[in-house]
Amino acid sequence: MTAVTTVTTHRPDQLSDSLRTAWHAAMDDAPDYQNPFLSPEFAAGVARFRPGARVAVLRAGTVPVGFLPYERGPWGVGRAIGLGLSDCQALVHRPGVTWDMQALLRACRLSVLEFDHLVDDQQPFAPYVTGTFASPVLDLKDGGHGSYAEWLKASYPGQAKTMLKKERRLTRDMGEMRFVYDERDPEVLHRLMRWKSAQYRRTGRMDRFARPWIVHLVDHLFEVREEHFKGILSVVYAGDRPVAAHFGPASRTVFAAWFTAYDPEFRYYSPGLMMHLRMAEAAGRDGIRVMDWGRGEKEYKDWLKTRELRVGEGFATRTAHPVATAHRMWRRPVRGLRNTVLANPALRDRADRLLRTVGSLRERA
Repeated sequence: MTAVTTVTTHRPDQLSDSLRTAWHAAMDDAPDYQNPFLSPEFAAGVARFRPGARVAVLRAGTVPVGFLPYERGPWGVGRAIGLGLSDCQALVHRPGVTWDMQALLRACRLSVLEFDHLVDDQQPFAPYVTGTFASPVLDLKDGGHGSYAEWLKASYPGQAKTMLKKERRLTRDMGEMRFVYDERDPEVLHRLMRWKSAQYRRTGRMDRFARPWIVHLVDHLFEVREEHFKGILSVVYAGDRPVAAHFGPASRTVFAAWFTAYDPEFRYYSPGLMMHLRMAEAAGRDGIRVMDWGRGEKEYKDWLKTRELRVGEGFATRTAHPVATAHRMWRRPVRGLRNTVLANPALRDRADRLLRTVGSLRERA
């Protein structure tokens, strides 16, 4: 085992090249850390628009052996970097590294550190985990030189006929259906954000794209083209018209599903599912081995997944710290109520109907 001897904190967008290289090496050492949300590129992107973004660098002697990206707010209240957007969180470290959680919080000047998608093997965080949840993933295989139709029939034989029929119908009704895995037109990205914003409002959810910093972050990540991180915009077209689109980050081996939306006019063609299937086949050809759908109950995730990871939610807190106690007492019941609703199908359906009613009223206002 390797014990941490010092911890220093830095802005993620100001790390030296040597520290970024060490961070990448720690990602490469373990499959659990290869998610693009754990990369220095994602942390640096958030730091461009969130002044409280920091990364703790853990060293054994003079050697950097671990990296914890986080955001620090007033009174030392901290959160995993990109909390609410990131679907994977962790202290990325080399094999065998151990650390003291209380010493780490003190070094980061944090009274509390909130997380909701923590990688399962983070043992020093274990006493602070209040719940664990399924996070479905799809293991991908290289499609070789066969066609998409052949891949679909081999991967999803029960649904292939229906989906191929819908694609043919889309071509017949609206123009030739085509798919672009890595579209570089920013105008299509902005159309996706408009679709998603309308969907949030329509379903009564918080409109993430009403927050300028999130729009700017997505615009920035779209331009990042690095070995361990690139933003990929995938689009289904009917003729020259975008029908559905997805934007998400990818590392060398993991593609994180993030923002998917479609033109409601085309909903009868199942464009969202069409998008996910096309994307999975193309990602496999591109060398991606895992598509991470992220925590959350969705019918299409259950249908497409090959297995589940476990992610943790909770609050790492300074012992007997008044701010930590107050924050935990405020936030834990809110998260507990939300999780109770999401875990119960009847309650979840009722809440969904209520949110849609609110969204409908909001649209009419």
